[in-house]
Amino acid sequence: MGVGTTFKFDLPCIVGEAIETEVADIPLVVAGLAPDQPHYRILVVEDIKVNRMMLVKLLTTVGFEVCEAANGLEAVELWESRSPDLIWMDMQMPVMDGFEATKRIKARPKGRSTPILALTASAFDRDRETILAAGCDDYVSKPFQQEVIFQKMAEHLGISYIYEETVTSKQSAKGEKHSVDSQQALTSEALAVMPAEWLSQMHQAAKALNEGVVLGLIEEMEPEHSSAASSLKDLVHNFRLDVIVDLTEPIKK
Repeated sequence: MGVGTTFKFDLPCIVGEAIETEVADIPLVVAGLAPDQPHYRILVVEDIKVNRMMLVKLLTTVGFEVCEAANGLEAVELWESRSPDLIWMDMQMPVMDGFEATKRIKARPKGRSTPILALTASAFDRDRETILAAGCDDYVSKPFQQEVIFQKMAEHLGISYIYEETVTSKQSAKGEKHSVDSQQALTSEALAVMPAEWLSQMHQAAKALNEGVVLGLIEEMEPEHSSAASSLKDLVHNFRLDVIVDLTEPIKK
């Protein structure tokens, strides 16, 4: 009495084989142009200096010849005099915007064969349709990722690259996740504990795209700020000095 009923079952089952889940490969890092490539001249058109310099540095580092313009009018003039193989065109600029500059270039016979790739901060499909209607051959959203920049150029010019050797996919994916997480966690408030002079120097160095000075300033950070230092290094290695400029701007004294 008072004891419940106990049921027992024997069920046949087959033990399945363990399946190893593969981590998707992350994009390869371009180290340079493959041998026997044509000489490519690229025109970068962007009114914000730090953004323009960042893209110019990314392209020159791997072997492209790059000329630059700060507005659409300069872009048209440089296109006429330098005959670039491809144009990266910001769409919102003073003096002459990217829409008008693209229309003027594409209206001329030699301009029809020049790929113009728009750099846009807009995520709306209707704006992208307007960009393509103006004559742009393609577009990339800001903030851009360097692998997308190189991929689009390969699509439009048939460029081949050589790539840096990478670690295993699992290690790379883990490292990339850490990089993204640490960048998202870094705020202006986290850097506000640093001395005013350090903040000013960091802001100016990042604005000038001086990676050496930026990395040197990071090394000066005390051990208790190692998390912020790691996030800053991630930004430098991912060509995001513009983010460091923004992070130090509000607290510059």
